[in-house]
Amino acid sequence: MVLVVVDIQKGITDERLFDFDKFIKNTSKIIDVARKNHVEIIFVQHDDGPGTGFSVGDKDFEIADQVKPLDSEPVFVKKINSCFGNRDFVEHLEKLSDKTLMVVGLQTNFCIDATIKSAFERGYKVIVPAGTNSTFDNDYMDAETTYRYYNEMMWPKRFAECVSLEVALEKLKQA
Repeated sequence: MVLVVVDIQKGITDERLFDFDKFIKNTSKIIDVARKNHVEIIFVQHDDGPGTGFSVGDKDFEIADQVKPLDSEPVFVKKINSCFGNRDFVEHLEKLSDKTLMVVGLQTNFCIDATIKSAFERGYKVIVPAGTNSTFDNDYMDAETTYRYYNEMMWPKRFAECVSLEVALEKLKQA
């Protein structure tokens, strides 16, 4: 199993997110248990391009302090929603024997959704722990409704196994 931590970057990791405190607490716990059980963790950052304020070298681009990677943990940069848009990320995963990805991060309705569906299309088993992805209000749905739409309706029994935090932690301990 590999834990993929997507786009938890300083510019979007704040109280505007749905259930922010729970998201940070749960995601930090998943990362901690993965480290203790020697599960590989891959971090991914989204780059909107030079001059956007959300690109390599910008403060908002940096990974949030609450989930900072260790020096030994790989970090990949992507320029599209899906992590699979980064060829190095894809090649890194292809070297691994286990085709199970646990996906956490931001934002539920953009990069998390795109990554989950891309992984599914490539034959990966995807696990999504409850309370470890989040998003903001948008013009069509508030953040909670958006979160629930994907985690409770869109992904389960289609693209991912959506599990409780406790089940996810057990899976990491058994990996």
